[in-house]
Amino acid sequence: MQENWIFGYGSLMWRPGFAFAEQRRARLRGLHRRLCVYSHVHRGTPERPGLVMGLDRGGACRGIAFRVEPEDWPETLAYLRAREQVTNVYLEVSRPVQLLGHDAREVTAVAFAVDRSHSQYAGKLGLEAQLALIGQGHGISGPCADYVLSTVAHLRELGVEDRLLQTLAERLAPEAGYAARARFLRT
Repeated sequence: MQENWIFGYGSLMWRPGFAFAEQRRARLRGLHRRLCVYSHVHRGTPERPGLVMGLDRGGACRGIAFRVEPEDWPETLAYLRAREQVTNVYLEVSRPVQLLGHDAREVTAVAFAVDRSHSQYAGKLGLEAQLALIGQGHGISGPCADYVLSTVAHLRELGVEDRLLQTLAERLAPEAGYAARARFLRT
């Protein structure tokens, strides 16, 4: 029987927003997590963009795989397309994902990888440029700093250490709102 999986590597890890039957720690090879997307809607505006994660080519990425029941699959895909494809900066891809832990196995999951040809693709930015974008970004889903701090806190829970994201979070935490700072410091 065909299983339906979604791979989350950023806010989908901690705010999926859809019904799922199972969630598992997972690794996707061939793409890595990077703050490489200028956010014009969720965590910024065209005038004051934020910076959010994208799956960029190369390496590997640990995140969360969500199994969705067949009867929920069409609604889940519609929801994710509306959420992730507001400006079409991501490509919807199906990739092999290794489920980790007990019953380790490979499944195929839908993921949203950055479209390098899109005008919102930021590429690899230096630390100060990232901090400036994250610091100024605020969109319909809230401050960009909250997004980064929440992602780092959830990566810690997964046992994933990303030195660049950790450095960004440490620099952002003193200036972030109380709730985001508390969530980051608690982990």
